[in-house]
Amino acid sequence: MQVILLERVAKLGQMGDIVDVKSGFARNYLLPQGKAKTASEANKAAFESQKAQLEARNLETKAEAEALATKLDGQQFIVIRSASDAGALYGSVTPRDAADAATAEGFSVDKKQIALVAPIKDLGLHAVAVRLHPEVEVQIEMNVARSEEEAELQASGKSIQELAAEEEAAAEFEIAELFDDIGSAASDDDDDAPAAAPAAEGDENV
Repeated sequence: MQVILLERVAKLGQMGDIVDVKSGFARNYLLPQGKAKTASEANKAAFESQKAQLEARNLETKAEAEALATKLDGQQFIVIRSASDAGALYGSVTPRDAADAATAEGFSVDKKQIALVAPIKDLGLHAVAVRLHPEVEVQIEMNVARSEEEAELQASGKSIQELAAEEEAAAEFEIAELFDDIGSAASDDDDDAPAAAPAAEGDENV
């Protein structure tokens, strides 16, 4: 199916290009999203007459996207989720979750702009692409943790495995200290016990 692109579409072409695409892709995505029109003679003529306005609108929205990109690029957003000790989430982090986290911090981001290949299903730091405009893309980082404290530690560069190892080491140290205290107390008790009285004279067996 031939369509005429009304804006740049990644891996397809630039505004005004006439390209061949699968019918399902055109009907389910390009046409309803307003990214293209069927390449009929009437639509080609309409595009030529509106080309100047479309290009002006594209430049305007691109400028807005670039302004947002300078503030958004490289930002880290925390998402709190329940997870197993191994770091597997009980659920997942979706494009909507990522968009909501960014919006909560004052950035206007739509879930459709979040380019997640698959939902996030593990704790840790995850790089996520955000397409603010067909020609403007930035990267943000999702800090997925079980608590704010864990998120801070992850942000400092520690992985969930390192955090678990540290917690285990701390627990083992506490147990060792407890046994040391018990051993020390037992030793003190032995020192405090009265010494055996010496045998009286004349009590020895002949």
